Amino acid sequence: MRRRRRDGRVRRADLVRQHRARLGVLYGGVFLALSSLIVRLGEVQVVQGAEYRASEQVIHYARIPVLPQRGWIYDANGQVLAWDVPVVKIELVRSRPIPSATLRREAQLLAPVLETTPSALYQTMTSNASALQVTLATHVSDAQVAFVVEHEAELPGIQVTQDYERQYPYGDLAGQVLGYVGAITAQNVGQYPGYLDNQQVGETGLEYEYEHLLQGKPGYRLVAINSTGAGLGVMKEVKPVGGDNIQLTLDGREQAATQEIIQQMLASSTGQHISYVAAVMLNVQTGGVIAMASYPYLDPNWYVNGSYVKHAHYLETSGAQMNYAIQAINYPGSTVKPANLIAAMNAGVVNPQTRILDNGYIYVGTQIIHEDGGIAFGWVNPVEALTVSSDVFMYEVGLRLGKWLGSSDTSGGTYPASAGSYQHYLDTDFAKGINQIFQEEEDFGLGTKTGIDLPYEVPGEFFIEDYQKGNIQVPYNLQASEASIRKTGQYVNYGSPASLADADIGQSQMFSPIQLAVYAMTLADQGIRLKPHLLERVYAPNGTPKNGEKPIFTYKPQVEGVVKAKLWEWNLVKQGMHGVTSNPAGTAYYAFLGAHYEAAGKTGTAQIVMNGQRTDNSVFICYAPLNHPLVSVAVMAPGGGYGAQFSAIIARKMIDAYFDEHHEPWMPKSQWTSTRIPQSWFSSPAYLIPEKSP
Repeated sequence: MRRRRRDGRVRRADLVRQHRARLGVLYGGVFLALSSLIVRLGEVQVVQGAEYRASEQVIHYARIPVLPQRGWIYDANGQVLAWDVPVVKIELVRSRPIPSATLRREAQLLAPVLETTPSALYQTMTSNASALQVTLATHVSDAQVAFVVEHEAELPGIQVTQDYERQYPYGDLAGQVLGYVGAITAQNVGQYPGYLDNQQVGETGLEYEYEHLLQGKPGYRLVAINSTGAGLGVMKEVKPVGGDNIQLTLDGREQAATQEIIQQMLASSTGQHISYVAAVMLNVQTGGVIAMASYPYLDPNWYVNGSYVKHAHYLETSGAQMNYAIQAINYPGSTVKPANLIAAMNAGVVNPQTRILDNGYIYVGTQIIHEDGGIAFGWVNPVEALTVSSDVFMYEVGLRLGKWLGSSDTSGGTYPASAGSYQHYLDTDFAKGINQIFQEEEDFGLGTKTGIDLPYEVPGEFFIEDYQKGNIQVPYNLQASEASIRKTGQYVNYGSPASLADADIGQSQMFSPIQLAVYAMTLADQGIRLKPHLLERVYAPNGTPKNGEKPIFTYKPQVEGVVKAKLWEWNLVKQGMHGVTSNPAGTAYYAFLGAHYEAAGKTGTAQIVMNGQRTDNSVFICYAPLNHPLVSVAVMAPGGGYGAQFSAIIARKMIDAYFDEHHEPWMPKSQWTSTRIPQSWFSSPAYLIPEKSP
């Protein structure tokens, strides 16, 4: 028994020792685990504490749009006419309606940061209710950006955007042609699917026409924002794709010279009230627009930097927002005579031997129509009729086309007996004759839109005198007349044979300067009518005319129509138009006196009424050189007087400037110029006067 007790005690002692050993191991493991945890907690607290605390406070991600750089616009010589400058903006974006009270609270909060007053900021926010985005500040600082981001919850609709500001480095140079950009509005938002609300879009000119090329594709940055408003970094970035760059046919130096020439002519024309001047020069071989000037001038920068407000009176009263070269129509006067002579020769009523007595006036029925200025040219043939611009010759030609017979300086003439009644004559022979005149003009590009790549081009108009309305001019529907005659042989109208005479000298139709320039180009090309255009090449965003990149698109000349005439007819018209500028009796002889090249031209002086006062529309068309023509020009200046005294002088100087720049061999080498837009442009009246306009 004793032994058993002793053995039992021994076994219990061993168990106790084993248990204690296990506890030691366990306690040691717990100690080590706790020690590791303490060390890890210390590391988290001391080393990574700030990061984890910030991470726990992240509440959302901000998607900040990054707008693309708009494509640049270059002239024919590679000079930049419109470009983008990177800026950071703070904008109000109306993705959803924002109550007025909210806007006032935002203005109160933001005003001190933007260094303005709450009332002024609120006025900016509400100044254009239709705009989906309103710029509140540009070229903002980092501190201003941080404030907006930190107070995002309190500033609904307020965004920080990386944008580009459009700039036109030469101010009003080709201002109406280039156009300008503006905000997307509630009225036009439907035109721009997929656009950001705060993108700028082209509103006028080439900026509007080639919006699809220039705009590019937006990108964005995804930024993590914590509850304190601090940015934690860019989590994702999608880079924007810039717009394509475009190169124009427009020659910047010639454009500058044209605008300066017009300004100089206006300055020397004291006592004349000239409402506008428009001048167009085309490349005869391609249809490209070399220069297109529209006075009064417009600086597109006014619409980018907001200074248009300071120029509001000038803009509202001068009509500077209008591109008169494509948007204004007026009476062309005698410039239509070459086309109408072609119509007469095609109809067989005029040939090279035709001679008509011009005693200074002619009777048409009971009306007497005078030669402009009362001049009597005597016996005139077709070439002389163009050279001296004989109205009586063309009166008779127009009457012959309409079969009004016997008009002279002693007789009013009459219609053919076969016509029956006077009304039936009007519905048949008269309508067919007036159609021949107007249709020939239309074939030359007059009266219809040219299709030039600019928005808002307007068509011309044709008129006849309506005897039922006291012989006032009323619109004449050429297409309806021709369709009716094809179907029934007649077209009911209440015209007057005098309209045949008026139409043949350009007093029964109204055309735009671009139409007249196309007409002159078609004369130069002996009937080939090309489509006028401004776009020459398109480059990818990284391509320019001077960095060696190949264009992704190059314009090819397009033939819009062909005027059919015999070679002798073209030569006759060419000879008569050459006489205008080279014959001492020619109407534009003194305007082209001393020119080192030969030119074919035609003056036009149409009687018009402006502001209740009778005045003259000064018009001139031409092409040069006479053989192998390179350029055609049209100039129009309502109120400018005789075509030879104002518009022809502008055209001559424009051609001189272009040939000097392109170093034509017949121009004196001492006068040759570079293709660069001259630095003197920035000190010229053509550049400065619009800037000074109140």
